[in-house]
Amino acid sequence: MIDIIKQLQERNPALGAYILVLRPDSRALADPEHLTLEAQTWMGIRTPGARLSRESVLLAPYPGGTPAERVVTVLAFKDAQHLAAFATAWTSDPDPEDEPATA
Repeated sequence: MIDIIKQLQERNPALGAYILVLRPDSRALADPEHLTLEAQTWMGIRTPGARLSRESVLLAPYPGGTPAERVVTVLAFKDAQHLAAFATAWTSDPDPEDEPATA
């Protein structure tokens, strides 16, 4: 993963030092180009200035495989604390106590 981050930063220095590549099944994503309304609202309050982008990167399908160009969804944050807050809140499984009750 560190190699992917370095590659993204070299290809697009405007991303800055604090970036996170989201998995396609991230619960923060409505689709590859948009955050869910809940994630947008959360970020607007807790990580102002963060931005979502789609970036190209060379990824091997398996160790030793031939790298191919792929487009990934990236979040760029203003500082390490914002990245850590997002990662803590959005990359783990949600706490069942925080889930709305279903009848």
